[in-house]
Parts: sequence; structure tokens; C-alpha cells
Amino acid sequence: MSWLPIALVAVPLLGAVAAFVPAVRDSAVAWGVAVSAAVLVLAVALAAVFDYARPAEMQLQTDWPWIPGLGLRFHLGVDGVSLPLVVLTALLVFLCFVHLVGHPPAGGRVSGLVVTLLVLEVGMLGTFLALDLLLFFVFFEVVLVPMYFVIALWGGAGRRSAAVKFILYTLLGSAVLLIGLLVVWTQAGTLDMVALAGHHGAGIARSAQILAFLAIGLGLAVKTPMWPLHTWLPDAHTEAPTVGSVLLAGVLLKMGSYGFARIAIPVLPEGAAALAPWLGAFAVAGIAYGSLACLAQRDLKRMIAYSSVGHMGFVLLGFASLTPVGLNGALFANVAHGLITGLLFFLAGAVKERYGTADMVRLGGGMLRRLPYVGSLLTFACVASLGLPGLAGFWGEMLTLLGAFRPAAGLSRPLFLVFMAVGGLGMVLTAAYFLVMLSRVTHGRAVETVSPAAPLEPAAPLTPAQPDEPPGPPLATAEGVREVLSELGEGAEPVEPVATEAALAALGAEAAADAGEAGARGAARALGVGSTDAAEAAQGRRPFRDATVYELAAWLPLVALIVLFGLWPKALFAVTTPAVQSLLGSGMAP
Repeated sequence: MSWLPIALVAVPLLGAVAAFVPAVRDSAVAWGVAVSAAVLVLAVALAAVFDYARPAEMQLQTDWPWIPGLGLRFHLGVDGVSLPLVVLTALLVFLCFVHLVGHPPAGGRVSGLVVTLLVLEVGMLGTFLALDLLLFFVFFEVVLVPMYFVIALWGGAGRRSAAVKFILYTLLGSAVLLIGLLVVWTQAGTLDMVALAGHHGAGIARSAQILAFLAIGLGLAVKTPMWPLHTWLPDAHTEAPTVGSVLLAGVLLKMGSYGFARIAIPVLPEGAAALAPWLGAFAVAGIAYGSLACLAQRDLKRMIAYSSVGHMGFVLLGFASLTPVGLNGALFANVAHGLITGLLFFLAGAVKERYGTADMVRLGGGMLRRLPYVGSLLTFACVASLGLPGLAGFWGEMLTLLGAFRPAAGLSRPLFLVFMAVGGLGMVLTAAYFLVMLSRVTHGRAVETVSPAAPLEPAAPLTPAQPDEPPGPPLATAEGVREVLSELGEGAEPVEPVATEAALAALGAEAAADAGEAGARGAARALGVGSTDAAEAAQGRRPFRDATVYELAAWLPLVALIVLFGLWPKALFAVTTPAVQSLLGSGMAP
């Protein structure tokens, strides 16, 4: 069955090439669903034939000469560290294509998006399967170009600048990463990751290990991302389309953290021990910064992006402890974050599509009444992300803090106790910002002057005011709508300013309905909301409905896995624990 890793890389690549055929291009999304489903079946087959009695060993290997003159080989395989990430990648890509069935890209060019996502899948799976350092780097870089186009072509209003920022940061990190890999090659004389991990740094001088770990760690930290190298992430998440945000958070961030577990720590143990306190310091700084930044956000997608900075800080803290407990927690948190944050970005995209905005203040609250399924699933994802016991988000963060409580021999325990305290404070802040968000968005009572669930009736033509009556407010302007709303609100309960803005948008659309679609677009522009959304709502073209069948098909598998790993964490720990102990080697753990 050693052909399975090759098939996992080859099938999406062949699917991307076949998508250029005109007959396939006409049904591009269906083709994407079929190809990604085949890849998911292969990933499940890989998990089924994996020998769980020896998860620490590299299995199902393919080792072919690639560039014999340089000693480079096309070496693929899987063990207990990479197997969960391979299955997670295949699952999230398939769910993204299921989501696209009911939500074609707003920018058109559907076939182009399908090709881009399939090429992206090639790079992501190849990164987790590669066992040659240079091959790992090639797959690591393959993902940059398709993700750049996903953001730049199908993203939001600021997509171009966000895409440029993403590619510049990640290319700079990749250049530093390559330098570190070359240092390892020159010192060890091999690029085989299995052999390097088995030697545990033997043959590489301590100074070279520190230099290589610094370079490799910086390159991986950009992709993870680690504070303060995270600044590309909020813009990329905010502007990316829903499927781009899901894959960026669910898989691409894991490629950086996977590099720490696969390369930096096992290959360079002395460098890891020397720089672990710095890694832990930057990790807890990211936890605190990400949590505080979330409290200051108004945009829902941007808040989730900053929460990723904090959650990935827990992953880095687990790696910094250099203990089996800490690394196990980091790997578990990796998978849990992919499931939970992928679900959060699916739901954030659904909210933005229905309301025309992701501004939590302008959403106006009351989502549990208006959209009970979407609101309930958003609540579930938030409580999972804040680490509620019984759900997947709890175990990873708890074990990373436990690893910091008793770090590896040679590390300062008082320092790591401080890291643990800051991490615990970050968990409290995580609960705070998610509960604040839920109070703004899902709870409370929404101001609904016009029901968005049904087509709007054309408004009666405006008649000139009678001489003995004061002139009425101009309904087609923002000022007039505000005046009407203030009159309607007399004697009623006060409402929040954001709900008022949402009501203004609805009233503006109703007032312009008699002027046709062009009038609705003008009123929406005057009120500062999405003109397309308001105009389509005024024409009754966009029903304000709850979760669709395609959305539930994309969301519910993630819900089931979050519950499964929360109640039965051994399903993951049984695979990762022996592999982690093998990667750390003798003498690394206390």
C-alpha cells in the first residue's frame, strides 16, 4: 500500500489538470467535489491500513531517486505525527468544495477557483507526507501561489493589498527557512528527515544547531504565525473568501507548527533547548496579544483571525516545553484548532452573506431568533474554541499548560511557570471575547422594521406635502431615514447604535423600492452598506434564510469530530504519543 501517499498527491494534481478540459470546466464545482472526495477516500484508506501498533515508525514509504547528483530523493511516508494532519487536510478541502456547491464564488471564474484549490491541496498534503528536507520545502512553497490567487481574485474589497502582504511575508520566511535547511545539509551530509531525526543532532555542532534552529524557527514562525510575525494574518483572513479562510486557518497554519515537530525539534535538539525559553516567551506574548486584540475587534472574521494568533501561541508553548506532554498537547491543539476555526470561518462567511456585513455592531443581535441554526452552531463553535471541557479545544490547551508547568530538564522552571500563568490568563481572556461577541451577535433582540425573509412590496409613490401640513422627511436619504426611525422609536425601548444602522439599511432599501433596482443601490450607498445586498433585498432576490442543506453538509462533520475528540481524546493521543517520544529521543524529556 505504499502507493497511497503518491496517490494522495497525484490525484488532486491530475484533477487540476483535467479541470482545463472544456467538458469538465462547465461543471467545475461538481468536478472539484468528485476529486476531493476521491482524495478523502484515499486519506481514510491510509488511516485504515496504518499500523497503530507502531505509530512511531514511518510507514507506507515511497523512496525514489529524484536528483541523484545532489542526493535528493522523492521520499514520502506517514507516521503518528503526520497522519491526523493528512486526514484533516483532505476533509477540509472536501468540505470546502461541498460549500462551493451552494455558494459559487462572488468573483466568477468558478473553474479557476477549483483548479487553484486542487493545486493548493497538492502542496498541503505533500508538506505532511514529505520525508526529504528539500522536497518538504518545495511542497511548503507550492501552497503560496494558489493561496495568493484565492485571496487576490476572489477576496473582498481590500484583497489585493492583503494578498501582497501574505506573499511577501511568507516568501521572506521561506528564504530564511531555506538557509536553515542548507545549514543542516552541510553539517549532516543528508537531507533524509528519517535519518536526521534518528540521529537526534549527532554530527551537528551545537553552534550550528542553534543557528539552524533560529533560521528554521523564524521561517516556520511566519507561517504558524508567531507574534510579532503575525501581521499578515488578520488582513488575509478578513479579505479571503470563506473557503480561503477555512483552509488558511485549518491547514496552512498547521504547516508551520508541523515543521517544528518534524524538523526543528528532533533534528536540532541542542538548538531547541537553547532557544526554547525565547520560543516560549514569544508564544505567551502571542496568547496575550491575540486575546486582547480580539476584545477590540468589530469585524467577526478579523476577531477569529486574531483568536488564531492566540490559539497557535498555545501550540508553540507546548513545543517550547520540550516534553512529551507539551508536544502531545501541541499536536492535539493543532488538530482541534483546524476543526474549530474551520467551522468558525464557515459560519462567519454565512453571517456575512446574509447580513451583507461582518461588523458585529451593525449585525444588531438576535441571531438565535432570526437564524436559529446558524446562531446555535456559532455559539457551539465559540464555546468549543474557548476550551469548554468535553469539546476538542480543551485538551490541547490544558496539556500545553501542563507541559509548561514541568518543562524539560535544563529549562528554567520558574520562567515556564510564568509562561503557564500568562497562558492561563489568555484562556480567561479567550472566554471573555467570545462571550462578548455572542452577546452582541446571537443574543438580544434585533431591530426589524422590515422582514428580510420575504420579498418587499413596492412602496407607494411619494406625494407632495399639502400646504397646511409640514413637509415630511426625505425617505430616500440617510438623514430622512434617521429622522423617521427616531420618530418610530419614541416611547419604545432604546436600541443600540448598530441595530439602528441595520434598521436604517432596511428602511433605505424599502424607501427606494419604487424607484427600481438603481434607486435601491443608491440608497444603500448613501447609508454606507453593501449596495448589491441592499438592492437584491429590496427586489426580493436574496431570501434571508437559515442554514441550507449544503452548509449543514459542510459544517456538521466538523461538529461531530469536535465532540468526538472532546469526549474521546485517546483516539488522537494513542497515535501521537509514541511518535512524540521517538521524536524527542533519549534524554530530552524529564
